[in-house]
Amino acid sequence: MRVLLTLVLLVQLNFGFGQNKFTDAVEKFQKELNAEYADARTSPLMADDLATFKTLDFYPINEKFKVTARFVRTKKEKPFEMKTSTDRKPLYVKYGEAYFTIDGSDFKLNIYRNIELSKKAEYKDYLFLPFSDLTSGNESYIGGKYIDMKVPEGNTIIIDFNTSYNPYCAYNHKYSCPKVPLENDLNIEIKAGVKKFHD
Repeated sequence: MRVLLTLVLLVQLNFGFGQNKFTDAVEKFQKELNAEYADARTSPLMADDLATFKTLDFYPINEKFKVTARFVRTKKEKPFEMKTSTDRKPLYVKYGEAYFTIDGSDFKLNIYRNIELSKKAEYKDYLFLPFSDLTSGNESYIGGKYIDMKVPEGNTIIIDFNTSYNPYCAYNHKYSCPKVPLENDLNIEIKAGVKKFHD
């Protein structure tokens, strides 16, 4: 009986540690994002908004929206001009596909790589995941959100929607932001990450 209780306690402790580690990582992301937006040197906010800025509005942290996806590397993809909110058309290439399940439903997202950015040493492993969902235009920004990712080592990739953020265009019209490709529109409410700034 004592052995069983010890095992149960260890499982609970490990689960709690895992939970804390997950929560800490998301809270660190939120803190760093808020710091970036509060600093006039790095903030995308317009002057009036920056003057009164305190914090971005985040959904409650939810581990359901951190998924381990099956990653399929797509080969022989041709670079294409990604549409943006302006006339700018940066070159991207579809790098891979992520297959995952939330609440028993299966989804797929395409993951992209910015051609020019990938030529810089500090961004050689950087991947770009733009998406929209059923909250877009309601609780979250109408133009969808982004997630920064790194090239995975194996055939799985972690997608943490809790670290999804708005394009700069959600705050200031002077920016040129990639538009979410239609194939990355999810038929589910992703209640995670940053909410819309204001109407």
